[in-house]
Amino acid sequence: MTPYGSQSMVARLRTVVVRRPDASFAVADPKRWGYTAKPDLRAAQVEHDAFVALLRDSGVDVRLHDAPQPERADAIFVHDPALVTEQGTIVLRMGKELRRGEEASLGAALEKIGVPTLGTLRAPATAEGGDLLWIRPDWLAVGQGFRTNADGLGQLRTILRPAGVRIEAVDLPYFRGPESCLHLMSLISLVDEDLAVIYPRFLPVPLWRLLKEEGFDFVEVPDDEFDRMAPNVLAVAPRDCIMLEGNPITQRGLEGAGCRVRTYRGDEISLKAEGGATCLTRPVLRTD
Repeated sequence: MTPYGSQSMVARLRTVVVRRPDASFAVADPKRWGYTAKPDLRAAQVEHDAFVALLRDSGVDVRLHDAPQPERADAIFVHDPALVTEQGTIVLRMGKELRRGEEASLGAALEKIGVPTLGTLRAPATAEGGDLLWIRPDWLAVGQGFRTNADGLGQLRTILRPAGVRIEAVDLPYFRGPESCLHLMSLISLVDEDLAVIYPRFLPVPLWRLLKEEGFDFVEVPDDEFDRMAPNVLAVAPRDCIMLEGNPITQRGLEGAGCRVRTYRGDEISLKAEGGATCLTRPVLRTD
């Protein structure tokens, strides 16, 4: 079996890369990084270790990305700097300038575990993993907002065209403006081939219609749970989910749809830093 390939949001997760919070995360200036408060490193590491334990309990091979990332507090969110396809890694280019440099480091870490580099985005292109949603293995939705631009979409289309991947552009709302982080996956997560968690207030109508036409049902996130990242749900297998604790309405909706749901405590690694379960992982291998 090829040791890499992750053109799905829901197929069984076999291998994943994570990054444990370190000194760079601990000294983050909340104003500079857009955090709600300064993280507590000891508590953050305890939370992250528990999150990793949930992954391992699911049978996932967890690989640690521990290369130095000085002054890059967001480096714990390994989902964003790269995309792993069946042909190899696409090294992205971060829209948040403070995160530039994470991309090459993660790309090198992936090469060390056997994932070749398929392509690298070049300026002025920007694209972040949180804006890239696999609808089907040959169909990638690309959010167009402040983090992923039209040049990023165009370069992704060029790189993936030989593999027969269709690119679907999705316009994102303004929300709180350029300094705020709103990814496509801030609004939607797929948890099965026909089930998605959505925040309907911000979900673009064309994407809603497209998914309906594809036969998707929806679990809707209420307003009170949007700021707790309820739409950010990691599927480790179809209808087998990990999400941030404290979202009981969304959790009940998922369970009512036949999902197994486990939660993690993320006061430090998620709520302060604005990154959920999906953001904390870079899937390397998913298989049916």
